[in-house]
Amino acid sequence: MRILVTGGAGFIGSHVAEAYLRAGHEVRVLDNLSRGRRERVPAGARFVALDLRAPALAGLLADGRFDCVNHHAAQIDVRASVADPAADAAVNVLGSLALLEAARAARVPLVLFASTGGAIYGAQERVPADEAHPTRPLSPYGVAKLAVEHYLDYYRQVHGLRSAVLRYANVYGPRQDPEGEAGVVAIFCARLLRGQPLTIYGDGRQTRDYVAVEDVARANVCALDWLRETGEWLRNGQPVFNIGTGVETSVNRLAALLRGGIAGAAPVGYAPARAGEQARSAIDPSRAARTLGWTPTLSVEAGLRRTLLWVQTELAAEARA
Repeated sequence: MRILVTGGAGFIGSHVAEAYLRAGHEVRVLDNLSRGRRERVPAGARFVALDLRAPALAGLLADGRFDCVNHHAAQIDVRASVADPAADAAVNVLGSLALLEAARAARVPLVLFASTGGAIYGAQERVPADEAHPTRPLSPYGVAKLAVEHYLDYYRQVHGLRSAVLRYANVYGPRQDPEGEAGVVAIFCARLLRGQPLTIYGDGRQTRDYVAVEDVARANVCALDWLRETGEWLRNGQPVFNIGTGVETSVNRLAALLRGGIAGAAPVGYAPARAGEQARSAIDPSRAARTLGWTPTLSVEAGLRRTLLWVQTELAAEARA
């Protein structure tokens, strides 16, 4: 298939583009490089530097004859969305809507959308949350992702655009930016390897569902295979799948696991909790297992070891440069 991966120069999108290439698909990557890096675009993928809101987007889709759009381009910083909800919506809502309009006009048959399971459910009534859990996001980022899910359902019902939503847990792994606000695993790895202390906000007992980026990329392959072969979307509404492990890991345990992998690790300090932070978050991936045939394969211990090694290699390369 001919696939357009938006945000394919970013952390998750570049892994997804690689997975599609390995599966034998033709891949074009679209990224405005505001957060992505050109060197992350996998060999074999064609690259176009373009913003979702650029007028040229419609022409790109019209000329591309894509079989699928895989939409990962986004403003990903939850705290930035709180500080400036309008800027977040300009990218995550209006940019996504421009993409869907272009896909509709170009008659692209399939769309896969990267949503959030970590932010969309809000304060969870049950842990892990399944896809039927109420959606009450506590950040503009989560609100924007939910809005795009509704837009997708509109395009499915009115325009026949076949789509599926993947709600990610907290994704971590190689290529995650250790200097950014998003990605506690990469930030902790970099600080420990530099001998800098870790700062945990709150008491550290808050939990998250950490899913390895390699598993997430494989979920995108499974979802594409399912979406192009089944007619279930016509009967049961918008398909939504949690992509996580269902396992809670506290921030304290995350820090302990990473410190255990580094001799002479720096100490841990605590700071006041951040307003609005969820106490517990984990999502139930059993629907993805039943329907897509996808289950996570990497334990958090194994995934953290891989990530720590990657960050160590990156920091060593920076030191030599």
